[in-house]
Amino acid sequence: MANFSKSSVPRFAVEVYQNEFLPEGGREVNAIVTVSSTGGGTQGSGTRHTYRAGEAPDAAVVVMVDCSGSMEYPPTKMRNAKDATKAAVDTLRDGVSFAVVAGTHVAKEVYPGGGRLATASPETREQAKAALAKLTSGGGTAIGTWLRLADRLFDSGDAAIRHGILLTDGRNEHESAEDLRAALDAVDGRYTCDARGVGTDWEVKEVTQIASALLGSADIVADPAGLAGDFTRMMEAAMGKEVADVGLRLWTPMGAEVRFVKQVAPTVEELTGRRTEAGPRAGDYPTGSWGDESRDYHVCVEVPAASVGQEMLAARVSLVLPPAEGAEGAPQTLAQGLVRAVWTDDMAASTSINPQVAHYTGQAELAQVIQQGLDARKSGDIDGATAKLGRAVQLASASGNADTAKLLAKVVDVVDAATGTVRLKAKVTEADEMTLETRSTKTVRVKKQQ
Repeated sequence: MANFSKSSVPRFAVEVYQNEFLPEGGREVNAIVTVSSTGGGTQGSGTRHTYRAGEAPDAAVVVMVDCSGSMEYPPTKMRNAKDATKAAVDTLRDGVSFAVVAGTHVAKEVYPGGGRLATASPETREQAKAALAKLTSGGGTAIGTWLRLADRLFDSGDAAIRHGILLTDGRNEHESAEDLRAALDAVDGRYTCDARGVGTDWEVKEVTQIASALLGSADIVADPAGLAGDFTRMMEAAMGKEVADVGLRLWTPMGAEVRFVKQVAPTVEELTGRRTEAGPRAGDYPTGSWGDESRDYHVCVEVPAASVGQEMLAARVSLVLPPAEGAEGAPQTLAQGLVRAVWTDDMAASTSINPQVAHYTGQAELAQVIQQGLDARKSGDIDGATAKLGRAVQLASASGNADTAKLLAKVVDVVDAATGTVRLKAKVTEADEMTLETRSTKTVRVKKQQ
């Protein structure tokens, strides 16, 4: 794990929001689990993270830049990609390990070369930027080879926090979907990766698949001129990560069954199928690396039916940190919370939906109906697209998700947001449609009850 002094380890907290009351015979228990990480080595609110001596976590970053032939059309695209990567290199904290990879139908090391990582310093940053200036475009696109080379480079060092940044401008045409999936499976859990699509000639589902599998963010940079700012923000976020490989551990009692676990803020991310067993009736769900941040998770557990007046612990939710690679010992519990079930004949109590659960159920549906609506639109199903995107407008309006509402308004004409009455726009730019699809899983936090 990361090397830091005890004073720099982030403090984790778990809060559980639920209506624990069930009617007689009721079995489904829902809870929103808010996980917050605070403290650690960050000081102040500036963009550069500073640490006291010996406190900075071991971190490594590999930037994968698309250098395929399409990056030359228009020529400003390649120039902006180089400038963005230079800006990311400038944002590296001294002492962080890093490398730059050029991606085409094969993956090539740009800097430092020799199958290794460089250590960030004023000198190596300048060397990396000089190497980037010589990059040229040409060839195809096989993203799986880029991801595998990044993994080998990370393996040449021993950093605990490993973060990739991947930029592509086109479809992954020089390897099969199975090849990409195999590469993602091979590097799963070995590093996190943010993925970006520049322009409008790439495939949204490919970019979001990469980010989802590697627990990173996905976004569109429709105008290449925006790359430098986006790369800088991504690198700043990566530099703020202080602890890696945190697991969300869910213990359930005999007879209880986990129905699903999903992250619901800041984005919707399905985690149910990513469980790894962690002892009797316990399983771990990956959450990746953490800095100073807060995330929300929706946990749904089915418990055995019981009579009025009975109560039980439906689940214990813990944040766990595995021992360092090669070290022995039990995982460290960073924080935990309890999910309860209480059976009552009070109808008002048992039928009330917790505001947090209701809000995030709506946000998850919002992400789903946007995807369904856009898929229907692409297939020519006008009625289906209108119905789904109308429901999306209704949900975005009701939940206060103003950012998503603005994106939807570029694809549909809103007649009545409250009822979800819309008309599909006759003309929609490819950039607007791709932006809505790429950002469809971004959620708005629920307003906490005072």
